[in-house]
Amino acid sequence: MFNCFFTAEPVTDLKSVSKCDTERIAEVFHGLLERGVYLPPSQFEACFLSTAHTDREISHTIEAFDAVFRSL
Repeated sequence: MFNCFFTAEPVTDLKSVSKCDTERIAEVFHGLLERGVYLPPSQFEACFLSTAHTDREISHTIEAFDAVFRSL
């Protein structure tokens, strides 16, 4: 499980997650979706990696994240 939070402070609870940049996570969500990677649309949800994901899918996801982060 993992998630992305855009903030200058550590995320440890509901109060700290509520301070995150929701516009930035929306940009990342839509950028990844355009590249064929679907993440949960809310920072209150988690992403899951499983044994069903192949090296090819994981590589594609990493490349998509890299492309999106470079575009921000």
